[in-house]
Amino acid sequence: MTIEAKTEPDGNIFDDAIKRLDRAFEFAAIDAEAVERLKHPRVIVQVAVPVRMDDGSLRIFEAYRVRHNDSRGPGKGGVRFHPDVNLHEVKALAFWMTCKCAVVGIPYGGAKGGVTVNPKDLSRLELERLSRGFIRQIGEFIGPETDIPAPDVYTNAMIMGWMMDEYSKMQGQRTPAVITGKPIPLGGSLGREDATGRGAYYCIKELEARKGWDPGRTRVAVQGFGNAGQHVARLLHEDGYRVVAVSDSKGGIFKQDGFDIPSLIRFKNESRQLKAVYCDGSVCEVVDASTISNEELLSLDVDVLVPAALENVITGENAGRVKAPVIVEVANGPTTSDGDAVLKDAGKIVVPDILANAGGVTVSYFEWVQNKQGYYWTEPQVQERLQEIMSRAFDAISQLADRHGIDMRTAAYAHALTRIGEAIEAVGTQSYFQGGP
Repeated sequence: MTIEAKTEPDGNIFDDAIKRLDRAFEFAAIDAEAVERLKHPRVIVQVAVPVRMDDGSLRIFEAYRVRHNDSRGPGKGGVRFHPDVNLHEVKALAFWMTCKCAVVGIPYGGAKGGVTVNPKDLSRLELERLSRGFIRQIGEFIGPETDIPAPDVYTNAMIMGWMMDEYSKMQGQRTPAVITGKPIPLGGSLGREDATGRGAYYCIKELEARKGWDPGRTRVAVQGFGNAGQHVARLLHEDGYRVVAVSDSKGGIFKQDGFDIPSLIRFKNESRQLKAVYCDGSVCEVVDASTISNEELLSLDVDVLVPAALENVITGENAGRVKAPVIVEVANGPTTSDGDAVLKDAGKIVVPDILANAGGVTVSYFEWVQNKQGYYWTEPQVQERLQEIMSRAFDAISQLADRHGIDMRTAAYAHALTRIGEAIEAVGTQSYFQGGP
């Protein structure tokens, strides 16, 4: 029997995330008591998931589910499978989900889950056993009106389908609304696959309109070429943007003239390798490009930097080397608070994660609504409604930032705090109860 070891970070990512509440508090219409509530997750579940491996051995995986806050509705947030998953990280991700849902105005609180595992080491059958086992362990803590999981790092639609199926077996009835990001035949929503990348793309289009960018002269670097990174790169490429650099966990590639993004996506998804290629029909040929590291990608001389991998990649140590004047955070928490201060001092525009990557949870909300109604929308309907929500949120945060002379991250948190505070104050805070009858 093998027990999977838990990895603890050097610093507490949750504490670092919470610091941003204090910075935004003075610009938000919120009671101090509401801010204090947000510093403490409502429910923390830690479980051990036993899995019988293909060779007959037993491995036990540590796993977590955190429901940070449900003042505005049921908890909502993904489940990630990653070797570095730990409780501090899951708490931070749940906190960001609370803020993200409030930013775009959907009726959810924040939650998150994770399993400490390298899914690349598992067979497909082992992956299914782990997915179903995780749901069996946390089943009493989730539900369509309580806490609704979704995909995240190294989880996908099929894994969500397994999880929904296992929960439905536990309930004795089909319950599609318990999980979002499912395969279309199992109640998934059209438009969910590219929703996170598309939401970030809509934010970039808002910047384009405000700044008067010429897409053909605008250079973009994308760190992280998973689902979200691929889709934002694809959509920008279709609009004529020059995507000059992309990377995955093993490293990156750079080409001054830009890449044919559909060719890179096709080759990456078929071979699990990121190479500079151009595909014509069924034939992909290698093209000239430079090999770069993920760290080097962050410091490229580009117009827009899109961190779309994991958290804490832009820090106080390397933020000074970021040349891009605009950073659009597609990953969750890619910039530490120290890194944020450096970017702010340098006059960079940062479209924060709780706005830029909110497209995924927004279309997850659409899926949940469709599941509960039993009425399904067309893909153009989904995209139109997503664009409306993302544009409205971007405009509200931009106006708040301009009005107070603050950066977009602080404005986004202030915007979220105001909405969360309204829900908390609606059931009473100290100022109400001291007010007398």
